[in-house]
Amino acid sequence: MACLVSADTLFMQSSCDSSICEMMVDVIIIEGDERYWWYMNVEMDFDRLIEEAQQAHFAGWDFSWLAGRKVQSGLPWNYRDIVIAYMQDSEAMLDMDTGGGEFLAQLPFRSPFTCATENYPPNIPIAKARLGQLGIEVYQYGEDNVLPFGDRQFDLVINRHGEYDLTEIWRVLQPGGVFLTQQVGANNEIELNEFLTPGIPPMYSGDEFAFENLIKACKQEGFDMRRAETAGVPSDYLDIGAVVYQLKVISWQIPDFTVAAYHDR
Repeated sequence: MACLVSADTLFMQSSCDSSICEMMVDVIIIEGDERYWWYMNVEMDFDRLIEEAQQAHFAGWDFSWLAGRKVQSGLPWNYRDIVIAYMQDSEAMLDMDTGGGEFLAQLPFRSPFTCATENYPPNIPIAKARLGQLGIEVYQYGEDNVLPFGDRQFDLVINRHGEYDLTEIWRVLQPGGVFLTQQVGANNEIELNEFLTPGIPPMYSGDEFAFENLIKACKQEGFDMRRAETAGVPSDYLDIGAVVYQLKVISWQIPDFTVAAYHDR
């Protein structure tokens, strides 16, 4: 069985003692310890940009409004290409936390049996509408992270920036299957957050988000490490509207954020 976990870079291989089971699991953990820098284009109208961002629509997991306004360097790996490479030999694939189904829908092909999960209520009807047209069913599951699938049902499970339970991943993967996940690093956008709220803890500050602890957790579940990497990716916010939009749609980044409260910052 193969499990590839990417938290914005990690490849792992997991194995069981052959005397216990004949199972191989590859894991890729990709962690991006992403750091962001921002600046304001002073030639544009401050209040107009803020108002524009507040009124901008956001649906599913589509950040296209930020195109050209939040400029991010590319990661040293390509999640999409890795997924496509593993789909070549896949017969049954699960996309966990599919958002609005945007990523899954734009793949050039999919495994013969493909389904998805999504638990964020605003995203569910969007994902079902988009993926339903492709014959892909979208499932919900409870807060306990127990997946609504039988044992060893998939040979490929993908998860980009979604929550997961390694025990459940192991359970639903077939022998020889693959788990691929890309996750956000523990210090994601820490410069922006600290500029606005000095002393604010990182968004993902628990020990479980530390890169070395992600690796340890996979090994404890039975996975063997194949490759581990972490990458820092700088980004520029090119105008204040981009900052407001980011904090509006990622409401947990600065939980008490409002334009009025942070205007002077």
